[in-house]
Amino acid sequence: MSAIQWDKKLIDKYNINGPRYTSYPTALMLSEDFSTQRIEQALSNADDGLCLYLHLPFCHKLCYYCGCNKVITRHQHKADKYLDYLALEMAMYQPMVADKKIRQIHLGGGTPTFLTETQLTRLMSLVHQHFNFADSPEISIEIDPRSCSDDKLRHLRELGFNRVSYGVQDFDKKVQIAINRVQDVDLIVHQLKLSKELGFDSINLDLIYGLPYQRPETFKKSIEQVIEMDPDRISVFSYAHLPQRFAGQRKIPEESIPQPSVKLSLLEQAITQLSEAGYQFIGMDHFAKRDDGLAIAQREGRLQRNFQGYTTDGQDALLGLGVSSISQVNGVLWQHEKELPAYYKMIDSGQKPIIKGMALTEEDKLRAALISQVICHFTLDIEEFSQQWEIADFWAHFAESIPLLKPFIEDGLVDVSDKKLRVTELGRLWVRSICACFDEYLDHGQTRYSKVV
Repeated sequence: MSAIQWDKKLIDKYNINGPRYTSYPTALMLSEDFSTQRIEQALSNADDGLCLYLHLPFCHKLCYYCGCNKVITRHQHKADKYLDYLALEMAMYQPMVADKKIRQIHLGGGTPTFLTETQLTRLMSLVHQHFNFADSPEISIEIDPRSCSDDKLRHLRELGFNRVSYGVQDFDKKVQIAINRVQDVDLIVHQLKLSKELGFDSINLDLIYGLPYQRPETFKKSIEQVIEMDPDRISVFSYAHLPQRFAGQRKIPEESIPQPSVKLSLLEQAITQLSEAGYQFIGMDHFAKRDDGLAIAQREGRLQRNFQGYTTDGQDALLGLGVSSISQVNGVLWQHEKELPAYYKMIDSGQKPIIKGMALTEEDKLRAALISQVICHFTLDIEEFSQQWEIADFWAHFAESIPLLKPFIEDGLVDVSDKKLRVTELGRLWVRSICACFDEYLDHGQTRYSKVV
């Protein structure tokens, strides 16, 4: 990404709340009035390859900023019970995917490395028992450095994991104390070095901007330290301070949260530093080395997006397992119970723990394809898209989008012609808001989503 004009008027105008579009329609549109028979049909009619997401909710300690679905506990045996139920859930899905091959597996949470080496072995044995693997699958895991010893990291490699993602957030001690996540730089440096020695194919580091007490000069240092560690990918997520929704965030003093202008300067700094260091700005919150699979996929027009964010695979072929997980397969979305007791109860009754879902209409699929193309590649070939989706008149079909796009066009964020829609370099910061112009479900200006930057 080239130089950005950090225009305060534009920031004030467009830094609204909006979806992240890890799916379209978004998960908020899922309904309890949903027939689970659609899931069996979707899985049976899906392509040969699937991606698998397993949600592991347990954490030893609460990070105050976190908005994920998690269970804070020091009792390791709770994970054993959870694995028992994951096994039952896998058995429910197994007949529907017996002829499919798993291309990608991702362990998220919570803290997947909460599990002991014995528990991790059991989990992967269950996955191998219930699913067929494609050749050379991508197997990734989110790691809290504080809960991953050298032996556990070696064990992960032995189990077949080939991608790791470390939660760093910020190296500044004052920030770490404020979010209740204190971890030494040396610990992460050591684990990254060992990860490279063990031959993991890809290493990602997560940072968050907008955390309490963050300042441009301290965040600059954190980014410098990350660049020095030389990971393959770097994620720089925006912190959404929603204490009314997440109890842990109430422990963060309101006065410690950076003002919007400061928060934007943190993002500007991250984009500038990482771009100068040779990382390709994938979009929104992701950066990758130019020889990384994500960067190559974007340049070749193959980049996709699903509930895990940017991906090279699995936009409409993602099966989620575990509490609160979301799936999207063959135009059908569904979500599991969010609370463990209810999740266990449904499985005990012999039911898949599904609480809501929806089947996409043809119009949903069309708009999902458009939004995915724009958010991944910042451009849309209108003629080609219209032919693909058999639209006689593109702008007549999206007539309601024209007035919504108009201010973006006037401010130089989008270039539009009869043949092409292109998000400009400046407009890339607001790609979520631009995509929202094509969202039939969105109540523009509503506050159920986070700020777009």
